[in-house]
Amino acid sequence: MRQFLLFTLFVILSSLPVFAIDADSTVTKLPEKYLSQVQHKSHHVEEQVNKRSKKALDRFAKQEKKMQAKLWKVDSVAAKNIFTRSIDKLNGLKSGLRNKVPGNVPLGGNADLDTLQNSLKFLDGSKDLLGSSKDKLSSATQSVQDLQGKLQQAEEIKAYIRERRQQLKDQLAQYSGFGKDLQKMNKEAYYYGQQLNEYKSLLKDKKKAEAKAVEMLKKVPAYNDFIQKHSQLASLFNLSAASNTAQSLEGLQTRSQVEQLVQQRIGGSPSAQAAVSQQMEQARSQFSELKSKFPELDNAGDMPDFKPNPMKTKSFLQRLEFGGNVQFQKSSKYYPTTSDIAGQVAYKFHKNGSAGVGISYKLGLGTGWNNIAISHQGVGLRSFVDWKLKGTFFVNGGFEENYLSTFSHVEQLKSWKGWQGSALIGISKKYKISAKLKGNIMVLYDFLASRNVPSTSPLKLRMGYNF
Repeated sequence: MRQFLLFTLFVILSSLPVFAIDADSTVTKLPEKYLSQVQHKSHHVEEQVNKRSKKALDRFAKQEKKMQAKLWKVDSVAAKNIFTRSIDKLNGLKSGLRNKVPGNVPLGGNADLDTLQNSLKFLDGSKDLLGSSKDKLSSATQSVQDLQGKLQQAEEIKAYIRERRQQLKDQLAQYSGFGKDLQKMNKEAYYYGQQLNEYKSLLKDKKKAEAKAVEMLKKVPAYNDFIQKHSQLASLFNLSAASNTAQSLEGLQTRSQVEQLVQQRIGGSPSAQAAVSQQMEQARSQFSELKSKFPELDNAGDMPDFKPNPMKTKSFLQRLEFGGNVQFQKSSKYYPTTSDIAGQVAYKFHKNGSAGVGISYKLGLGTGWNNIAISHQGVGLRSFVDWKLKGTFFVNGGFEENYLSTFSHVEQLKSWKGWQGSALIGISKKYKISAKLKGNIMVLYDFLASRNVPSTSPLKLRMGYNF
């Protein structure tokens, strides 16, 4: 009887789902779409980086050929010596984009890619967490390695462009007429670097399966230990080989040691210490200002000599902002008789401005609390421009066409006889609701309100939101 009970218990336990258990938590198998999403994202970013690198090399080669032709008219020997080898180098870098580059060198500064790679390495030794999707691990790992190789290639191109810009500036200093050409190359180099940062930021975006997988892995102590030992920071300070952090940081200067060294150099005079503190504060302030203006720069050589447009590196879809607003209109009483519900899409043509279109629906609410009746009271077509004044205040303007008559069939809207125009201008206040949602309050004045039949109030209050 005892053997039968043990056998029954064994069968029941064998039929249960497999769990990866550690001392602190229990984690089920990762979502099956996790590896597919990782592979798709890596491949997408790789394609975008490759495409942008090719465009940058084409533009640089074209610009250098143009400058070579200009210099040839003045000094043919210098034109050949300065540009021929560089043009060949640019063409060689372009040809190399067609090849796969092994990603065997850690890409410094990209924590998202580093974590992604180490996560896949950890799963290579814990395939039970992948369940039926374990066969996709090798292809996902290869995609991430290909992406790393392509990013390494892009960093080499950026470094060459940075060095080449300085060479041309020195070599062409004795010739006149190349200022605009050099500035054009500086702009292309700057926007190329910014575009690469935009593509790297795509690695932060995680779809549902990937986000859940990362959340589940963080609950596994073995995974956290693996990340700590194999991250870029661990390799930099040799944390993986050290038994404790203090030993791995041996040889690095502490803050007290640095302060003692500074005191030895400047002496113990209070006035000297005050002067050094003042200079340090000024340097810190200037550095913070530059960092706030150009947060994506990782090299002083990339500092632009022009006023950059932050929207230049944004794609068309990244410039679109979707949103909507609500406007109530009341009769002689406090009860609102209609509600205008609108949806809109705006295109950011500048960091401070956007333009867009929208469509509104006028919903009838009845005449009072004792007579609530839902009806179709009209529709509207909208166009607008939004420009930042200061802080969170914006000026708004636009033109609208509204159908202010009750309709029962869509065919009634095809006749333009019932449409009335509105010319609006006003002020809006924007505020943050959440990380992805923003709210706004608009006060608008309609210059054509008196022409409407029946006439409408010229002042309009709208409450809206946008993503």
